[in-house]
Formats: sequence, structure tokens, C-alpha cells
Amino acid sequence: VKNLSADERRAMTVQTVIDLAAGQDPGEITTAAIAQHMQVTQGALFRHFPSKEALWGSVMGWVAEQLMARIEQAASGLESPTAALQAMFMAHIAFVSEHPGVPRMLFGVLQKPGPSPAKQLAQRLLEMYATRLQGLIERAKVQGEVHPEIDARAAVLLFIVNLIGYGFGPLLAGDIMHIKRNAPGVFALYLRSLRV
Repeated sequence: VKNLSADERRAMTVQTVIDLAAGQDPGEITTAAIAQHMQVTQGALFRHFPSKEALWGSVMGWVAEQLMARIEQAASGLESPTAALQAMFMAHIAFVSEHPGVPRMLFGVLQKPGPSPAKQLAQRLLEMYATRLQGLIERAKVQGEVHPEIDARAAVLLFIVNLIGYGFGPLLAGDIMHIKRNAPGVFALYLRSLRV
């Protein structure tokens, strides 16, 4: 840690928070625990983040950037809107399986009352995600891949609810290593609901 640049230390701190959130309630992660995990002092943390709130903002910024990049890459170049939806769903599940603390952090941040940089980033992530999904669903309606009378906003909500429910199920059951196993079947049921 001593030989890392400031940017590398910030990145390492963000990754530490994500790793800790995989095994405990993110709301209970203290700067002391982060510093201990990194084998540095709390003062060293605060040289790179002026406050815990700023640290959480950086964590949510990393999550938003990485997750959106992952789903965009997965959907890139696919002509079929429903194939793009499936690729995004599977990429999201893969991301959660690699970073199981992320769903806990997102919900923890979104449930806190009042505004914060982290909450604003989480809300912006959901808005960008929803906009991307709605565009694909509208294209799928035009191309005849889903029923033309499907409410695109409701379909977006159902997509996100499926991700949340399926993403949290294995976490609750302690089966995070197998989260990708049933994801294709879950998506197939979702897609079937759009074709009725």
C-alpha cells in the first residue's frame, strides 16, 4: 500500500468497501474497519477521501461506471432487442456474482433518508439503466419481438424487479457461487411475459 499512487489507493479503498460489503451489512462498515482491512490508518483514508460520505460516493460512482460499461458491452452489436435485453440481464448477473456486496450497497444507499452523493449516483444509475431498457423494449415492439401493446415502462420495472429478486435470492440462501446457474431460465420467463 505504501508504494501506491493516490489514484491506486483510492481504487484500492473502493474495492475494499465492495469486498467488505459482500460479507456484512454495508451500513455497519466503518472507516476503522476499512483501514484495518487495508492495513493503513484512518488518517491515511481521509487523505484521499474528505469524509465517509465522499468515500461512499466514490464507491457508488465505481459501481455505476462498471455496471453500465458491462451491460453496454454485452448488448453492443446485437441486432435483436430481446437478445440485447438477455445479454444485459446475464451481464448484470455476472457482475453481481463477481461483486456480491453491490446489491447490498445499492439498497442500503437508496433506503437512507435524505440526499447524499452516493444516493444521487445510485438514482442516476437506475435512471440510465431504465432509459436503456425502455429503448430496447420499444424497439422490440416495433420489430415484433414482444407484444405491441406491452407497456414499456412496466416491462422495465419487471426487468429490474427480476434482477433484484433473483440477485438477492442466492445472497439470502448463501448460494452466490451459483447465481448464474438459473439466470437463463429466469430471463426466459420474463421474456415470455412480454410476448403474451
